[in-house]
Amino acid sequence: MPFIQVNDRQMHYIDRGEGFALLLGHSYMFDSNMWAPQIEALSQHFRVIAPDLWGHGKSDPLPESRRSLKDLASDHLALMDALDINEFAVVGLSVGGMWGVELAAMVPERVRALVLMDTFVGLEPEVTFKKYDAMLNAIDAAGKVPAALVEQIAPMFFRREPQPQLLEALSEHLSNLPESVLRQSIVPLGRMIFGRGDSCPLLEELKMPALVITGEQDAPRPPLEGYLMAEMLNCKQLVVPQAGHICTLEQPEWVNEALLSFLMPIVRR
Repeated sequence: MPFIQVNDRQMHYIDRGEGFALLLGHSYMFDSNMWAPQIEALSQHFRVIAPDLWGHGKSDPLPESRRSLKDLASDHLALMDALDINEFAVVGLSVGGMWGVELAAMVPERVRALVLMDTFVGLEPEVTFKKYDAMLNAIDAAGKVPAALVEQIAPMFFRREPQPQLLEALSEHLSNLPESVLRQSIVPLGRMIFGRGDSCPLLEELKMPALVITGEQDAPRPPLEGYLMAEMLNCKQLVVPQAGHICTLEQPEWVNEALLSFLMPIVRR
């Protein structure tokens, strides 16, 4: 099971396939398994690197020194450096897209393509910031995700009529998160994500081929936000039908086809 040491912590990652490398960044509250259908399809054509964010999956807790999305980008760049991967594409969903933009801006000569999925790199709107901040405060105070919050949070990740198995799996995961993981990683990462600065100006500086993908029914990151980023990147936005925030699991075949159609021609250049 591959691990790499970054900032005196162990970061877990999946490494599948051969050829040009893709770095996949998963959503908050999920882990690299969120990409399972994409890893299966993409690894037939690419080398796929899918790390677990700090405090998620099998990775160690968030290092105390990590305070920003740029810090997270640096840690993922350290992973690619350790694997001796010079050029790669970044495919990031939710927080994976947020640190993905920071990484692309950090080393634009190394990031050959950028895919932003169900994410937004501008400021969190005030109304949702206050809502998420109150949720994080409640979780921090309780040392767990209270049942009432599980019922509120889990459906936010999926379409309006979610697949029962996806909703049940996430609800169980949230209910069972240990106090140490919540206080050391989930809560501070949440504050980092929802209290982020405005990175939209970075988008206008990026010149690599880009694509924005948004679930049609993504409540936390609606298609309008994706449209605004696509305008700044001067690229296409694709809207995934019958999908919410975690479109990779809700519409895997659709997403696989979209990613392959975008990435294959770029790698052949």
